[in-house]
Amino acid sequence: MFRIPGTSVLLSWYGLMWALGLVISRQVGLYIFLKEDRYTVNLPNLFLMIVIPAIVGARLGHFLFYDLHVLIRDPLVIIRPPFHGLSSHGGVLGILIGVYIWCRRNHAEYLFVIDRLALVAISAGACIRFGNLMNSEIVGVPTDVPWAFIFARVDQLPRHPAQLYECIFYTVFFLSMLYMWYMYARDWRSGVMLGMILTVLWTFRFVVESFKENQSAFESDLSLNMGQILSIPYILTGVALILLRKSITEIKT
Repeated sequence: MFRIPGTSVLLSWYGLMWALGLVISRQVGLYIFLKEDRYTVNLPNLFLMIVIPAIVGARLGHFLFYDLHVLIRDPLVIIRPPFHGLSSHGGVLGILIGVYIWCRRNHAEYLFVIDRLALVAISAGACIRFGNLMNSEIVGVPTDVPWAFIFARVDQLPRHPAQLYECIFYTVFFLSMLYMWYMYARDWRSGVMLGMILTVLWTFRFVVESFKENQSAFESDLSLNMGQILSIPYILTGVALILLRKSITEIKT
């Protein structure tokens, strides 16, 4: 975006949108937990157990999934600025672990908490993908569609604005799930909303990955790229959650 006058600090769209995503998701999450009057006392600690594991998981996930050889050669690259490389798949896994630890410490129902956090996390994903778009990151494959973007920092080829596809989808999906939470979530068993979000969001991610350039050279030799491969476990988990929680409800009924 610009350099802070008198300093060497550069402000990027990606960093701004990451921060905005955290602020929006925190405020929406606060509203949800206060509205349902559950686990409100220790919410500030919950926020920390989301942010820190998300960043660590996203950073570690990038190198484990895409640049393992770099990590083996130079392990300190994970903590060395400018911190290029974050994996949303690793970030989600980090959040799941961090929230589990928080729930154990605070005797909270894990599936209830993660249901609500999965909802608010969608808004953060929309912000982050807009930051990717403005930074010309995670560009799409070349195309001749009339809405193609030319990412001048990369090359002069018209490309799919895959980041924008995700940003728009996440925004619409977030608003839809927020409405469904408001109208129906009190009648759902814990875990159903998480199952719906995992299934729908990662199915879309699986599809949209085909419009993106591969992040690492080795993906060219794979039938599916790494993003698609990593999406499959989340989709299967989502479907399993929906079926399992639905069957429990039917048994109790």
